[in-house]
Amino acid sequence: MWDYSEKVKDHFFHPRNAKVLQDANAVGDVGSISCGDALRLMLKVDPKTEIIQDAGFQTFGCGSAIASSSALTEMIIGKTLTEAQKVTNQDIANYLDGLPPEKMHCSVMGREALDAAIANFRGEEYVHDHDDSPLICKCFGIDEAKIVKAIVENNLSTLQDVINYTKAGGACGSCHEKIEAVIAKTLKSMEEGKNCAEPKKAAGGCEASVIASQMVDDANNVATKENTQDSGKINEEVSFYSVVVDIIEQMRPSLANDGGDVKLVKLTEDTVYVELSGSCIGCMMTDMTLSWIQQRIMEAIGSYIQVINVGNNAHQPQDAQ
Repeated sequence: MWDYSEKVKDHFFHPRNAKVLQDANAVGDVGSISCGDALRLMLKVDPKTEIIQDAGFQTFGCGSAIASSSALTEMIIGKTLTEAQKVTNQDIANYLDGLPPEKMHCSVMGREALDAAIANFRGEEYVHDHDDSPLICKCFGIDEAKIVKAIVENNLSTLQDVINYTKAGGACGSCHEKIEAVIAKTLKSMEEGKNCAEPKKAAGGCEASVIASQMVDDANNVATKENTQDSGKINEEVSFYSVVVDIIEQMRPSLANDGGDVKLVKLTEDTVYVELSGSCIGCMMTDMTLSWIQQRIMEAIGSYIQVINVGNNAHQPQDAQ
């Protein structure tokens, strides 16, 4: 069992700003429900001063993910966007009096959500994936640039470090050799970079440091082109039922990892009835799980819908049609 600080426990049992911020003008989405962790960070920013007046979050993940998200909102409210961008994932962990090494990726996710929200406020598209960067971990969709960024920013040096901070390599393990190669290349580049008089224009023996620097720049890149993605509404030809089923199925593997499950029971025009079972019964994260389902469905269909849990001896309507 991991050793959690009292502050981590406090922010998990009593999360600050765990809410949907209705008047948010900056929203950042990172992670993936299918991979077990997802975070939506919402900010209310003064357009003139760029001061963060309020913040809210929705987290689907473990207790450390909730605590890290809660801590992040407390740390950035009242700061300008420029000041908030100086907050690192290590600052988040320090604010919580430390996180277990295996849970450091939760603080990294919070920092990424902040970058995504700030990009959204400025009308930019936050680049989650890097087209020119090789995919290293297929299980969690982690590319080389993200691993390099974590290594450089947190002085990582081992495979376990990378797993703790990025989750890359934490599932099937088939990418371990590739990760170790990236670690070796990045550490060599960093060391050679220290000896470069002009690292930005260096040649020969310092070329590796230039490549590493470019990789980190790519990992940090936030595209300046205007976001032209569609509104998220589903194509009219796709049935409402199919969308709901798909969203629920995406969540099941993550819940199963913790001994829980969710299934669709009944679907009406304005209500989705689901049954949470296993460890999800009586769990303090039940409301967050239902909130995530509701949010995803509303984004897909473009209108309000209610999600109700009929499990745990509640009255259950007839099975889904």
